[in-house]
Amino acid sequence: MGVGVGVGVGVGGGGGGSAGRRRWAVLVTGMAAMTASCTVQFGLPFLIPALRAGGLTLEQAGVVTAAPVAGLMCTLIAWGAAADRWGERWVMTIGLGAAGLTLLAAVGAAGVVWLAACFFAAGAFGGAVQASSGRLILGWFAARERGLAMGLRQTSVPLGVAVAALTLPVLSRSFALVFLGTSCLIASTLTGLIVRDPPRTPGKAEGDAAGAGSPYRTGVLWRIHTASALLVVPQVTVATFALVYLVDDHGWPAGGAGRLLATGQVGGALARIVAGWWSDRIGLRLRPMRQVAVAIAIALALLAASTHSAAAVGVLLAAGILTFSPNGLAFTAVAERAGSAWAGRALGVQNTAQNLAGTATVPIMATVISATGYRVAFAATIAFPLAAAAMIPVGAERGRRAESSSSRA
Repeated sequence: MGVGVGVGVGVGGGGGGSAGRRRWAVLVTGMAAMTASCTVQFGLPFLIPALRAGGLTLEQAGVVTAAPVAGLMCTLIAWGAAADRWGERWVMTIGLGAAGLTLLAAVGAAGVVWLAACFFAAGAFGGAVQASSGRLILGWFAARERGLAMGLRQTSVPLGVAVAALTLPVLSRSFALVFLGTSCLIASTLTGLIVRDPPRTPGKAEGDAAGAGSPYRTGVLWRIHTASALLVVPQVTVATFALVYLVDDHGWPAGGAGRLLATGQVGGALARIVAGWWSDRIGLRLRPMRQVAVAIAIALALLAASTHSAAAVGVLLAAGILTFSPNGLAFTAVAERAGSAWAGRALGVQNTAQNLAGTATVPIMATVISATGYRVAFAATIAFPLAAAAMIPVGAERGRRAESSSSRA
């Protein structure tokens, strides 16, 4: 077992041979599948100009492009349960394939209702990847590599948004939907050809949940879910309002602000990888997650204090990068705590909680900014990472590490 959080031992585990090569092929394929899914679920706002050119109002375009996230939230737990029962390979293949076909069908959709319904269904089908691709990492990677692997997997979210930003604004609605649908179908095909479900070893290797009922019988997973949802608030606040803040309060041109924030997206993706590598080195997930939460609170405090100064731009960039960094740590901790028998459902709950928090954050923070300005809004977000730091069950991880060391002795 790996140090500290050595549950759910991966079959590839750093060794050579076909199993060692297989786990990296599975990871890369899962990242491609996740990127295709996230391009649809989180990148459709970049299609708003084309939708408006096609006759939709801004309000209608906003509703339509929000539909994939709504579909995603309705199906995540169900897809996780399906992966727990039948395995990841075919769940991902079927979900992505259905999403691709739905998007191709949307090319001919007439009217707002049918277009929104197609986007809702595409988001719902694409949710198969959100639970299953993370669950694969639990089975294929040993604990000493799992943080890095999950960090790499989590870069698919900003990568998906980046793909959407580069392609959708320059395409018509029809060509954009063909591009998105074809991408999902290609990812589905690759998943079916390359991904293999890891062997399931009964007993302790499946984590605490194996043979002992639901991992939700204690409050540890609920605390991780809650802390993760709290950490979404500053992430979404900075990511959503950074551009308009730079334009309105600092007089930046929109193009220049966009390029700076694109740099922040790349930095955030790299931060997830570094955080995962760090957690592998120390054999812990939750302690680094708490330390990052405190760092986020400090960055937000500095941002609130320097809102109207030139230093705010650098602090804003740093805060944006930091807010992206703990996601992989949380997902790894959830999968390891749940064990392979429950990982799909647990990751479904994790994704649902985070998406609900992110969806609620945007209108609430928009209201706060309109009423009080950016300084108060940034200051208000400080409470969320501090609450998350207090909620993260670091003590439970210390107890598991001691138990693991004792069993090895």
